Amino acid sequence: MIEGKTIEQWKEEFPLIGQMTEYEEVLWTNDKATEAENVLDKLQLSESDVLEAEARLKRFAPYIAYVFTETTDNAGIIESPLTETSEMKSALETLYKEPVSGDLYVKEDNRLAISGSIKARGGIYEVLKRAEDLAAEAGMITEEDDYKKFASDEFNDFFSQYSIVCGSTGNLGLSIGIMSAELGFNVTIHMSDDARAWKKEMLRAKGVNVVEHSDDYSKAVEQGRNESMHDPKSYFVDDENSHTLFLGYAVAAVRLKAQLQDENITVDREHPLNVYLPCGVGGGPGGIAFGLKVIFGDNVRCYFAEPTHSPCMLLGMMTGRHDNLSVQEFGMDNKTAADGLAVGRASGFVGNLLEKLIAGIYTVSDENLFKLLAVIYDSEQIKLEPSASAGLIGPAVVPDTGDNTTHIAWSTGGDMVPDEVWQEYYETGKNLL
Repeated sequence: MIEGKTIEQWKEEFPLIGQMTEYEEVLWTNDKATEAENVLDKLQLSESDVLEAEARLKRFAPYIAYVFTETTDNAGIIESPLTETSEMKSALETLYKEPVSGDLYVKEDNRLAISGSIKARGGIYEVLKRAEDLAAEAGMITEEDDYKKFASDEFNDFFSQYSIVCGSTGNLGLSIGIMSAELGFNVTIHMSDDARAWKKEMLRAKGVNVVEHSDDYSKAVEQGRNESMHDPKSYFVDDENSHTLFLGYAVAAVRLKAQLQDENITVDREHPLNVYLPCGVGGGPGGIAFGLKVIFGDNVRCYFAEPTHSPCMLLGMMTGRHDNLSVQEFGMDNKTAADGLAVGRASGFVGNLLEKLIAGIYTVSDENLFKLLAVIYDSEQIKLEPSASAGLIGPAVVPDTGDNTTHIAWSTGGDMVPDEVWQEYYETGKNLL
């Protein structure tokens, strides 16, 4: 019995579960979706929270530009390009024999500075907020100061008495580890068995303590949380429940609005925006989707994309049971090449917050993830990791919304992948094609 019902009863109530347990690709459209203005003012987070997070990142920009020279040209603002991908749109139509109306863009978070993935948003933001809070409590900083002070030996020595801990399938661990180590924190990343070896090696090379777990993501998070609780100077970054992490991601929507204006792309009722977000536990895509709904309201439709073997957010949101259900309980194995999306139980915080705002969720097979990875490189010379290609299939999957629609596939990672590993991904995709 699962939550008082047999699997057959669950399948009878939600027929899509039958296809999901067979690892079929599915699309779920959210019949609970409601007008944004009727939902947003009842939520525990608001636009002012997003703008406060953006202001904090601006305060830290001089420090970031100083210690991470790759951000100097952008004055310490960590942001990714919005790239029109008309060749990829044509390739999608050929590959899936479906016409794609409107224009297709890729939000290249694979090119985000410092840690090369979407996690450079929330992960780095949460570490910076923790550092600011500690320094402010100690009387070492005010909001009017030059935040380059955070690069001094005095601050490094101060932070060395504190620890930061998180559980990760890979990319969050990279962003937390790199930023925490730079500030001087002692940092421990608990990583699941499916996390890529190169990510673990990169973290260790930066002086991060990596603890490996033979079980999946949830167990890595659980042990990290338990370890941190017993140390008053330890701080746990909770990918499942952190409001701070969530708001760091949400800032992306403010930045995207400016990029769309720069590209003269209109977003209104007659010119809708469809955004496709690869989803694991839900924090990153959830934060971005929340920010987008705050900024664009009903003129944006956000879709989550999950691997067929790990559709935890779809299972939780469709049933309304959120983190009370796991894919493993339904016989799904949670094994996927999309390591960042290999999560069996979704964030209840994200699921509950967004259950009336998300347009839908679709699933993608590993085979198609690799195909898309190869196709976008051949068509646009964009290098992604498998999980980051999940958004690309969106325009071919969701119902056609007309020629005035702008489609944005959010590419969540790829630039940090070692060349030889990426080459293996690419050849796998080419062979499947």
